Amino acid sequence: MARISSGLFNKWLTAYGSAWENGDPHKASELFSDQASYLETPFEDPMIGREAIHEYWRAGAESSQTEISFTYRILSVRRNEGIAHWQAKFNRVPSGNRVELDGVLVAEFDDVGLCADFKEWWHHRETAHEDSCS
Repeated sequence: MARISSGLFNKWLTAYGSAWENGDPHKASELFSDQASYLETPFEDPMIGREAIHEYWRAGAESSQTEISFTYRILSVRRNEGIAHWQAKFNRVPSGNRVELDGVLVAEFDDVGLCADFKEWWHHRETAHEDSCS
């Protein structure tokens, strides 16, 4: 595996966040290798492959979230692995509830700079949508 730099990891995270904010499953899945492993939580089986990752993002950010924002801070870059603390906010469709996520991700990259192994751990807070007619 090739080494990655802080600059390359930063570029990848920026693209990841942009894909999420724009609800673009195609752009999100392009950040991963063909046979990438994507583990959303430690208690689920990982998604394997770009097609599975595309479907995950299609069902999530593209179809069930609006007003998405994503921020991050790089914690570490070593060899082919980057670790980042991230936060996201969005409105859930159709309830309109506001969701806040706070998490950490670990991404391992292949020789061409695509993520080959992705793991994340996160917590969320969901605030009920307040109907303005009440």
